Amino acid sequence: MDSSSHCSHRRALAQGAFALIRRLSPPGPGLTPYLCHRLATSLVAPILLYGADLFTPSAGTLERLNTFWHKVQRWTTNCFSATPTGILAVESCLPPVSLQISQRQRLAALRVMCSPPEVNPVTARLNPSFPSLSAHRASDCSRALTKGLSSVYLPLHCKTPRPVPSMRNHLPIDAVAHMTTPFTHGLSRMPKINSHLVSPVPTVPPRSLMDNTYSALKKRVREALLEEWPRLFPTPEYYRHHPPALNPRPFMGLDKFTAGRVHQMRSGKSYLAAHPTWRSLDADTSCPSCGLEPQTFEHAILSWPSRQEARSHLLHGVISVGQDAPLWSSLPLLKRLATFISVTSTVFPPTMFPPNTPPSSPPVPLSPLTFSPPALRVFSLAEV
Repeated sequence: MDSSSHCSHRRALAQGAFALIRRLSPPGPGLTPYLCHRLATSLVAPILLYGADLFTPSAGTLERLNTFWHKVQRWTTNCFSATPTGILAVESCLPPVSLQISQRQRLAALRVMCSPPEVNPVTARLNPSFPSLSAHRASDCSRALTKGLSSVYLPLHCKTPRPVPSMRNHLPIDAVAHMTTPFTHGLSRMPKINSHLVSPVPTVPPRSLMDNTYSALKKRVREALLEEWPRLFPTPEYYRHHPPALNPRPFMGLDKFTAGRVHQMRSGKSYLAAHPTWRSLDADTSCPSCGLEPQTFEHAILSWPSRQEARSHLLHGVISVGQDAPLWSSLPLLKRLATFISVTSTVFPPTMFPPNTPPSSPPVPLSPLTFSPPALRVFSLAEV
């Protein structure tokens, strides 16, 4: 079935919704990236991907969906247009459209495979070889389903891997059942959700055990998405140490402007000399202030000589900006980083300052005992 018209309609509806919510968070003020992420996942994505459990878009349609989704990712992170799309997806914690479609289809397959066949006509028509806790099957669950169809349609044994390349066209329900095969290792039978809808059977495991097993299957689907993400959508070599994640990062609770500066420096596309976004690629990457080393994220935060005094007052405890640094999981350290970026105007746009005023002018010395950083709303790991 052609799904192009359906996907085009969903994209138009999602664009209309996005045109409204993007007013809540312009590039400078507005909602934090954390809340932008919540709006993208809870409002825009459901509108855009409605029906993706059953429909798989064509390559051209998928490209148009991704083009729109890149705008949502860029709005969430405040990153530049020159940011590679692979980095953009990781920074925004919003997976590419194709990965989200695969996850939705797998979760839909799990719901069908784990439903009680006594109440779900689709589950009742699974091949008898499917490892279910119930022996109930519709009377036409096997060969009779192919009556009136072409002779190439045959039921597929659920314990047999699908041939690659496929030599026959199997029944759609058999193809759906095989989507759950990679996640059922270690299980002799599939759990049954909504078991309260059928009469209890003494041989069936307790409901709590089946619910926990079903939750574990959904967790495996989530882990499969995170494993496929870097393999199918690789990022540049300099960004490989940042793994993808589905939950918003703690620093995304900072205000939009400050969090945007962090996103830009992490992605390697910012106003720093070593991040050629707004200048030519062959420009000098050395620090314009000290000229000792390239002006990278680490240099701007940790070793810029002219900001040593501000660093000693504002960045106490911040010794690294790497992926495994305590900075990214510590609320006090994130507040100190946000204050340092704001006070020292790190990676602020050059047009924000008069021509004769350098953006890196050191702040007035402050006492650590009397200094009080501005109030910032940062989400802790527990909230995320």
